[in-house]
Amino acid sequence: MFGGMYKGRRVLVTGHTGFKGSWLSHWLLDLGADVAGFSLYLPSTPCNFEVLGLEGRLRHIVGDVRDAAAVQAAFDEFRPEIVFHLAAQAIVRTSYDEPKLTFDTNLGGTVNVLEAVRATPSVRTAIFITSDKCYENVEWEFGYRETDRLGGKDPYSASKACAEIAISAYARSFITASGKRIASTRAGNVIGGGDWAKDRIVPDCARAWAAGDSPVIRSPGATRPWQHVLEPLSGYLWLGACVESGREGLAGEAFNFGPHAEVNQPVSRLIDEMGKTWAGGGWLPDPAGTGAKAEAGLLKLCCDKALQRLGWQAVMSFAETVAMTAEWYRAFYDGGTDMRDLTSRQLETFARLGRQRDARWPE
Repeated sequence: MFGGMYKGRRVLVTGHTGFKGSWLSHWLLDLGADVAGFSLYLPSTPCNFEVLGLEGRLRHIVGDVRDAAAVQAAFDEFRPEIVFHLAAQAIVRTSYDEPKLTFDTNLGGTVNVLEAVRATPSVRTAIFITSDKCYENVEWEFGYRETDRLGGKDPYSASKACAEIAISAYARSFITASGKRIASTRAGNVIGGGDWAKDRIVPDCARAWAAGDSPVIRSPGATRPWQHVLEPLSGYLWLGACVESGREGLAGEAFNFGPHAEVNQPVSRLIDEMGKTWAGGGWLPDPAGTGAKAEAGLLKLCCDKALQRLGWQAVMSFAETVAMTAEWYRAFYDGGTDMRDLTSRQLETFARLGRQRDARWPE
């Protein structure tokens, strides 16, 4: 897959203990990459990093992305050729409680990684992952394009917009001229097995249902692009492979990775569909609503640029996305399943769907 670009290559993943980072690290290992991860802590209990046994399969470097010296030391130790930067404070509601931490991590941490990319001779390509929430959300029904205004009402969204501005500035001021290549990515809400972060719909439901309870849902009418975690990861990896190959017109650019339009569904439908595969999977509305911690009601992306420049498009339907997610959580909570093996089998299923639907990256 991905033109064999990652086999035998040294790849550094920041935030490798997180939900996306652990799936990405597992996939890179399956692709034959030599992987190192840089992260400060395990973000949840349980944690997908531990479930997949990643500590014994890659170089696990403990460090704080806010610490520039620690970031540079990790680069000096591993000498990566390709970098994926995912380390972040990733929860919107937490950003209200800890705004400075959010900016220090999401903006300051990104600048520290940009500096390390700039200073490390071995690095050729770096892909920076931000968020669809980097756009100034005006609650319209159209998908946001990469040229739309950046911004954010909450500290999380604003910090991601700031990170995008910093990435663009470094690309144009320093990095592209040095012969290195960087790009940024913006993806929407992702779901899939192994996410146990607080204040996220799917893990909240899985935890509650596994305990025989009904989750309380804040905003059942909010619409989100519910793509499986493998969808944007395929975009990140394919973008990295294309940038690394030297394809023209990609360095310094930003790309949206989102699902097909039919996958944009209200929270209530996502929960109802998951509940069909989970006996007794009901839920209750939160009478208090979202309170003072406002969250976007409508947010989706236009991914035409990824299609035109990269030949990338989403693979899975909404039903397939929900079914694969529910299968993973049910297997975990029922016990008796090798979760590393199941995760690899889900990767194989996803790649097979990609081939059947003429995706470019499985080549």
